[in-house]
Amino acid sequence: MREKEICNYIEAWLNDYVEKAGLSGFIIGISGGIDSALTSTLCARTGKKTLLLNMPIRQTKAEYDRAKEHIEDLKMKYSNVQALEIDLTSIFDLFETTVPSEVLADHLSMANSRARIRMTTLYAVGQTNNCLVVGTGNKIEDFGVGFYTKYGDGGVDISPIADLTKTDVKKLASELNVVSSILLAKPTDGLWEDGRSDEDQLGASYPELEWAMDFKGDYENVTEREKEVLNIYKKYNRINKHKMEPIPVCLLPNSLK
Repeated sequence: MREKEICNYIEAWLNDYVEKAGLSGFIIGISGGIDSALTSTLCARTGKKTLLLNMPIRQTKAEYDRAKEHIEDLKMKYSNVQALEIDLTSIFDLFETTVPSEVLADHLSMANSRARIRMTTLYAVGQTNNCLVVGTGNKIEDFGVGFYTKYGDGGVDISPIADLTKTDVKKLASELNVVSSILLAKPTDGLWEDGRSDEDQLGASYPELEWAMDFKGDYENVTEREKEVLNIYKKYNRINKHKMEPIPVCLLPNSLK
């Protein structure tokens, strides 16, 4: 993989897009994970305004500390980087007191609500600062297993790393000297107070899921674990297909118009 050339290509793509859009720069939600770390670094390298938004909602200390460390590292390296922290815990607390009890009891629904509150905040701050909201999803998440929140972290203007696998992301992040605490951390979506990892939720690692995404061989000639991973991949790809395809539109026949 030609890491340096790919970084330069994405940087140029970002620069071209924001200039054609007539906007000032980029805003990125910083989670303490490697995807947002790489994305924000690529944005910072353009020289355009790059606003890093930290939006904790009952974050684990490890997630919060990694996010802060990355933000401080980028601010030190790039003069065009600005940072803002908005603690959304009180907003989420109020949301919990407002929704029906059956919604409150649905832990996945409430986890996704965190992502949607953050998306609303990103767009509010981004619009005020004339910035594009930049997505941090990678290829396996966005187009393989659909591991993101619809209209949460999936609600963005542009997706600069969505053609990179998680393995690619790690290589590029290492090339750009992202802080080691993020490079070494287990991937997590940051939506759970127990700090569960992506692998805990999915039942397979990203290298395994990337293998399944590209699998073209004979299902009968794989190991039991590989069969398990293929089934995990197919399940998530099927149930999350609605996230990965355009919103269905009911097109009226001419006879009814």
